[in-house]
Amino acid sequence: MLLIINGGSSSIKFAIFKQTEQPEKVLSGQIDNIGKTGISFKTLEASNKVAAAIPLDAVTDYSSSIHYLVKWLENHIDFYEVTAIAHRVVHGEQHTAPAIVTDALLASLKQIIPYDPDHLPNEINLMEIFRQHYPDKIHIACFDTAFHQTIPRVARLLPIPRRFEKQGIVRYGFHGLSYQYLMLALEKIAGKENANGRVVLAHLGNGASLAAVHQGQSMDTSMSFTPAAGIPMSSRSGDIDPGVAWYIMKSEHLSADQFNHLINHESGLLGMSETSGDIADLLIQESSDIRACEAISVFCYEVRKKIGAYAAALGGIDTLVFSGGIGENAPVIRQRVCEHLKFLGIELDHQHNQENNSLISVDNGKVAVRVIPTDEEWMMAQIVNSMVSH
Repeated sequence: MLLIINGGSSSIKFAIFKQTEQPEKVLSGQIDNIGKTGISFKTLEASNKVAAAIPLDAVTDYSSSIHYLVKWLENHIDFYEVTAIAHRVVHGEQHTAPAIVTDALLASLKQIIPYDPDHLPNEINLMEIFRQHYPDKIHIACFDTAFHQTIPRVARLLPIPRRFEKQGIVRYGFHGLSYQYLMLALEKIAGKENANGRVVLAHLGNGASLAAVHQGQSMDTSMSFTPAAGIPMSSRSGDIDPGVAWYIMKSEHLSADQFNHLINHESGLLGMSETSGDIADLLIQESSDIRACEAISVFCYEVRKKIGAYAAALGGIDTLVFSGGIGENAPVIRQRVCEHLKFLGIELDHQHNQENNSLISVDNGKVAVRVIPTDEEWMMAQIVNSMVSH
């Protein structure tokens, strides 16, 4: 068995896979809304039936959530059968490949906590607690930044004084495990030739980004030094004028930490709508609330612009892939994103899009537009499986 741990800023997902040539998921689950009201724990069996949904009154913060999960797993799986435990790490800086978790690795990650204060402390905490409980198991860190190591220098370099590059301030990109999975799935669905073509991947969820891929390699991506960059997200601002940062901090007397909280937890769809960061909620409200309507319009506009930019970066586009919670489940968002992209050869089949089909572009369209559900946990299982099998 392989145990996969995927820690987010306010959630912990986990999955158990049989260690076969193609890892087979037998159980998965997640703790949601950590640190917020309505924290809950649910598990899903391999058939995707919800086995249990448990309100967690006793769990208040991230550390207590981790300890709760460790106890639950001890009562539900036989750890003698677990070969390895994989941990998703959002920011890997110089780490270009999965790595065994050691004291030295954890020390190096602690050094870059300022790069990603929303994710790294929790992910380091997860690795430390699981290593304490299971010191005899192989623990492997899978980095979300690794997929983007191929980004050319012209896309990696930021237009700021050179001394900051020496401090590691460049474009890293994120959602790499999702993009790695999507490229494998695309090759399986459409063949190697199409997967090696000019591909734009749109991972649209609470966190959202796009990537330009050619010959299977990342050429550019919308997130940058941190996951707050790029398109607007549920509560993250995406790209904003640096002068706005200066003005807001000065006029509102915000500290650096307060401003970081503002752009990561109070902005994006939530900030624009002033009601919700959830696209599903905003779609219900948009006919009666101009703020919800405008938030959705800005989101779709920015995604559309990024697709156009990546078509320019790639010299054209052959395949567009939608994924993530919004990309997989919101036909109206996909339609609004694509409706002005006919000049690029992007044209949706209305019925196929409404039905969430795998291929949603018109027959014989110049650009294949696909909906591919992502699976970061399976990708991690595949990575770890190949490491421990050799």
